[in-house]
Amino acid sequence: MHDDTASLVTRLLAQRWLPRDDAQARKALLDEGYREELDRRLDAVGLELREHPYAAYIGLAVSKKNERAVFGGSDSWISNTMQLDRDGVALLVVIWALIVLPKRQRQVERQEVEAAASQSQMFAEEKPISRDPTISPVIAERTLLADFGDKLGGKTRINFNLGTLNRLGFIVRRKGEVAEGPLLDLAFDYERTARRILDGALGDLLGSARPQATTPEEEERDMPEDEPEDLRDV
Repeated sequence: MHDDTASLVTRLLAQRWLPRDDAQARKALLDEGYREELDRRLDAVGLELREHPYAAYIGLAVSKKNERAVFGGSDSWISNTMQLDRDGVALLVVIWALIVLPKRQRQVERQEVEAAASQSQMFAEEKPISRDPTISPVIAERTLLADFGDKLGGKTRINFNLGTLNRLGFIVRRKGEVAEGPLLDLAFDYERTARRILDGALGDLLGSARPQATTPEEEERDMPEDEPEDLRDV
């Protein structure tokens, strides 16, 4: 007999993420009974489904009640389970803040505009949250080096860590640019982490760097015509 719940869990463990429009992923997000069974079985092995209404993918994470057993099992707390060094985790936080925070703002603003427009329509249908990849800013690698190179280990370490984050699915590197990968929006608990970053010391540091992150459309428009939450969430 086919076990659809076990199949989904196996796929998530093997592939590490699934697009939310995948048939099984949609069932987990929309079918209350199926989700309850999925949560129960994941909880039995110390895991939980990691998803966010604004994220285009779903994945798995260590459940909150098991964080201490996993991350605090040695003499000191570890920040992640992917063998990322401190500068690698710091780079991930910076990239998350430069891409996910402005992306979320654009998504929320678009939702608010569409909601306001629908109020004037008698039979308006609620539109789905936009997860269009073009909403996500892209970051020039040279910008990361210029703004954070002296704080994140220099060019060699940043290049090495960018390669690692690309391999792990947090980012996509292409032609000297860093774009959002499938796991970036799931890397941290947005509700716990966003305010800490914006209100913390990193907020001032990111303030001057954030305008450098643009969408592909904005980059093309601005180009001159003569030129081609908590670290334990990781």
